Amino acid sequence: MFKNPSAAVRASKVALAHNCAASHRRSAPEPLKEKRLIIRPEIWFVKVVATLFLRSNSLEKFVGYFSDHLTPPLALEVIKRLNNPTLRLKFFGFTRERLKMSHTYLTYDVLLRSLCQAGLHNSASLIYDCMKFDGKLPKSKLLGFLVSSYALANRFDMSWELLSKSHSNGAPVDVLVYNSLLNILVNQKKLDVAVSLITVLMRLKRHLETFTFNIVMRGLCRDGEINEAFKFLNDMISYGCQPDIVTYNTLIHGLCINNELDRARDLLKEVSSKTDFAPDVVSYTTILSGYCKLDKITEGISLFDEMVESGIKPSTFTYNVLIHGFAKMGDMASALALHEKMLSHGCSPDVVTFTSLIDGYCRAGQVNHGLELWHEMNARNISANLYTFSVLTNALCKSNRLLEARGILRLLKQSEIVPRPFIYNPVIDGYCKSGNVDEANAIVLEMEEKCKPDKLTYTILIIGYSMKGRTREAIGIFYKMLEAGCSPDDIAVKTLCSCLLKAGRPHEAAHIRKILFENESLGLSSKRSYNENTNADMPVMVY
Repeated sequence: MFKNPSAAVRASKVALAHNCAASHRRSAPEPLKEKRLIIRPEIWFVKVVATLFLRSNSLEKFVGYFSDHLTPPLALEVIKRLNNPTLRLKFFGFTRERLKMSHTYLTYDVLLRSLCQAGLHNSASLIYDCMKFDGKLPKSKLLGFLVSSYALANRFDMSWELLSKSHSNGAPVDVLVYNSLLNILVNQKKLDVAVSLITVLMRLKRHLETFTFNIVMRGLCRDGEINEAFKFLNDMISYGCQPDIVTYNTLIHGLCINNELDRARDLLKEVSSKTDFAPDVVSYTTILSGYCKLDKITEGISLFDEMVESGIKPSTFTYNVLIHGFAKMGDMASALALHEKMLSHGCSPDVVTFTSLIDGYCRAGQVNHGLELWHEMNARNISANLYTFSVLTNALCKSNRLLEARGILRLLKQSEIVPRPFIYNPVIDGYCKSGNVDEANAIVLEMEEKCKPDKLTYTILIIGYSMKGRTREAIGIFYKMLEAGCSPDDIAVKTLCSCLLKAGRPHEAAHIRKILFENESLGLSSKRSYNENTNADMPVMVY
């Protein structure tokens, strides 16, 4: 019956439940006895039982001996020795059906955890039914594990059944169990279910805490449901939970990501007027980041001064937000002044600080200054991130310094960073435009060792080969692009067709146009020009 647990769950439930009436003949020991140390002869007995179970084709001839000597605590030790969850389940079935054994709570704990960790949730449900029939309910830690495990496996029906059963039996449910479940729902973007759950919990007067409401409010703010989040703030207060600084920072962040900075400032003033807590560095930095994203650097500096005057020490993150804002606007003097201020106040610069300054210099056309900062960063043993490499390679390519950009790519290859196509594409484009298509293709081959090319990568190569009159290679890249699931770009197709027509191959050009038309009819082909794509290739740094 237990050879294929997932396929025989329903049938097994009936068989196991039928045997439960007789299972009380060998009752479970008291909790203290469960935890006793087994003596040396028992250790050898456990080893023998485990070995027999693993190697014997039939245990029927041992049933009488096991029935007289195998106790529930020893059965637990056997189960522990069987590392395979399926074997554990099979041994559980044997002892329960053939030996009529009622297992200890610890046995159920071990079995349920190992089955859930192996993804065998149907089998775990079977064990839970047996446990429930024996009158044993999961305690707080096991309950929390099971609720979370079923939720992560999208089995919210079982998560709710576990909670409901605990409630109906009057067993207290730790608020951490609710928090964990709500957190999973929010992270899996099942916000409606999370809202419904906390609404039911409020109606049932379950024990909730401020952190519980904060989880749901975070999800609402992330999804742009700001007004609903404020409604939950009122519900939270009515329920008897007082908001904390995390609550207000969550709301401030939600307002900022929706560009409602005036409301965020008003909320900050409201928090400042409270007596039980005050705004912290996160409160101010969140709004500062919002101002800088909208290029409202003047308002950002005003808020920064207000924060310092209120006695709150800026963090490295705070300085990074402003430095990036000034660098993005091309005001390197202000960015560098903030960098100096940052150092004088004991805040150590990190990779984001250096990347922002390097980006600012590169935007201003001062690539050499950017490279100096690159070397300084390395001297400080600050490892570059993905965007540091991207900023430098893009700037070097724009300055037609392809060999240096190629050197940066080699350093990237030696690092542990997982690259993205937007780092390689400017270098590939630079070599194609310089006429060295073979070197561009060599870079693509290196790139494929680390990450997959994107549509822009293929488009650059198709245009590069077509412009050189190397039609065969261009067509090869075109079909490789289709095989990779990238829809052809119209500029690449037009260039390729033009090349085919010049080569006196109109039928192939017509076939290529047909492919483009079919993709357009499905809404797959991009109408953006090649130049627009290459200009949009640079990522935006997010704080």
